[in-house]
Order: sequence, then C-alpha cells, then structure tokens
Amino acid sequence: MTYILLIAGFALLIFGANFFVDGASKIAGFLRISPLLIGLTIVAFGTSSPEATVSILAALENNADVAIGNVVGSNIFNISLVVGLTAIIFPLQVESTTIRKEIPFTLLASVALFIFIGDVFLDGSSVNVITRSDGYILLLFFAVFLYYLFEVARKNRTEAPADQVKATPALWAKQIAFTLLGLAAIIFGGDLVVSSSTEIAYTLGMSETLVGLTIVAIGTSLPELVTSIAAAIKKESEIALGNIVGSNIFNILFVLGASAAIAPLPADPKIFVDMVIMILLTILLLIFSRSHYKIGKFEGIILAAAYIIYLVYIIMRN
Repeated sequence: MTYILLIAGFALLIFGANFFVDGASKIAGFLRISPLLIGLTIVAFGTSSPEATVSILAALENNADVAIGNVVGSNIFNISLVVGLTAIIFPLQVESTTIRKEIPFTLLASVALFIFIGDVFLDGSSVNVITRSDGYILLLFFAVFLYYLFEVARKNRTEAPADQVKATPALWAKQIAFTLLGLAAIIFGGDLVVSSSTEIAYTLGMSETLVGLTIVAIGTSLPELVTSIAAAIKKESEIALGNIVGSNIFNILFVLGASAAIAPLPADPKIFVDMVIMILLTILLLIFSRSHYKIGKFEGIILAAAYIIYLVYIIMRN
C-alpha cells in the first residue's frame, strides 16, 4: 500500500506541476512576459514546486535528511541526466547572458550552501544543523535573484502579438483555476511522497538521506525532465536550459532557505560529498556551455553517464 501511495504522490506532483506551469505560463503570456523569461522563471519555478513542497513538508515533519537530500539530489539529476538527455535529443543553444549570469549564479548558490554545510562539520559542533540564520541568508540571495529577474522582465517586456487571444475575464478565471488546482495537487502529492518514502526507507533499511537523493529527488525532478525534453523536441532550447538553471537556483535558495527558516535542518555528513559533486557538475556545465555557446550530443552523453555513475556510487555507499 505504501508503494501505491508513493506512486500516487508522484502522479499528483507531475500532473499538478503540469497544470500549474500551464496556467502560470498563460497568465505570464497575458502580461506580455517574454518566452525566454518564462522559461527561466514561471516554468522553472513551476517545475520546482514539487521539490519545494516535499522539502518544506519534510522540514515541518522533522525529516531533514529528506529535505536536504531532495534538493541536492534533484540538482544533480537536473544538471546531469536532464540536461544530458535533452542535449542528446537536440543540442542546446546557450545565450551569452546565461553563461555570464545565470549559470554563475547557480554556482554561487551551490558554493554558499557548501559553505554552510562545511561549517557544520568543521566547527566541531556536536549538533550538525543548517541554522535558521543560514536559511535567511539563502532567502536573501533569492530576493536578489528575483530583483535581477524583475529587471530583465522590465527591460524585455514584449509587445502583444497581433494574433494573441484577448485575455477576457473568463480566460483569466480559467487559468487562475488551473494554477490553483495544480498547486493543490502538488501540496497533497508532496505530503504523500514524504510520508510514504520515509516509511519505505525504514522498511528497506535505507537511510533517509539516500531516499532523498534517489527516490524523492528523481520523482520530484520528473516535471523538469518532461518539460525540458518537450522543449528540446520543439527546438526551444533556451526554455529547456533556462528551466534547469532556474530550477536549480530556486531549489537551493528558496526551497532549502525556506525549509531551514521553518526548522533548523540536521545535516547527514554523507551529504557533504554530494555537495562537492553538485558543484563540480555545475562547473562542468559552465565549461560545456562556453564551448561554441551550446551543449551538444557528446557533452550530453558525458553528463548522462555521470549521473549513472553517481547513482551507482550512492547506492554502494549506503
């Protein structure tokens, strides 16, 4: 029964994220926000809503290992397997601003989290936690990122196309309803995922950290995978890569920031290694992006293979 609830939770997360992204994207279109910015913000934050829900609920239920492992595991999954598979399907063109600003900001967020977790293990404290103060700092970084996005949106607001459907009150109501319905499904599905995955961890003798890094991380990252592959098939590579970069920033700064602000997060020492891997993969993504301003099929194969190796490693480690 627990496995059925876990699958049902993932299904609600995926369908909920789909409704949420679709509704929010339509609303953004009514407001004449550019497609590139939609990929970096509305789509990225929308597909990361399962991670946010799961980690925040896990923090409320004192399952810190699931909360931290979910974010770190999701980011590793996004950078390696999602970008890898997407690039294999269709090479990803990378905008210069993404190389100069968004990916470095992702690296900055990863390093900031690494420092907070590193301090936990280097200060000799008997209680290893990511404190509320750390959470507030991450949320402050997120506010800076939102201000940057606001400035980009203000400078790149598009004119409404001549053939754009007029945003009538009925259409506004429909899209708002889709968005709220998706959000409700995400919250309920996230609660099912946290409770059932924790129970499975105890039953199988798995650590909660491993469950967070694998089952929960992969499940909550399915919206990013589906969205990015769909964008690649439609040859909208900017949205595909913007989705991943925006999602990773959102995961670290908002999801973990909010989780730690709600309740201090005890950190498993094993997660320190996973943090290093996440930073190295982000640097690798930056290097690949700078090569001819695209991530080709060869780079995609390397990234996808890196995730398979990582998955074998953490399973063996447990």
